[in-house]
Amino acid sequence: MPSGISRTAQEWEATVGRQLRELRLRGDRTQAELARAANVSVSTLAALEHGSGSSLSTLVAVVRALGRTDWIEQLAPPVPVSPLALLDEQRRHQRLDRKRASGRRTGRA
Repeated sequence: MPSGISRTAQEWEATVGRQLRELRLRGDRTQAELARAANVSVSTLAALEHGSGSSLSTLVAVVRALGRTDWIEQLAPPVPVSPLALLDEQRRHQRLDRKRASGRRTGRA
């Protein structure tokens, strides 16, 4: 199987579909049961499991119904500190720490 970087969108869809199907079967659930829990049609769930494409909202609904929202959270983990806020803070401290050789401020006329 190709690495994540070189996979096509279709290969990713097939991989995700296989994993969802395996989770459903491990949970001993039929497509009809999972589709009902996710509030999607059986044909929509079948298409998702076969990697035939689906919407993001369908994927989220099915993942939630499987109790695996950790998958979604791993896609975009929360950033504890904004990189831009950190950069702004560093710049602010650099401006405050600058000293003049004379110790006096000079102003322009």
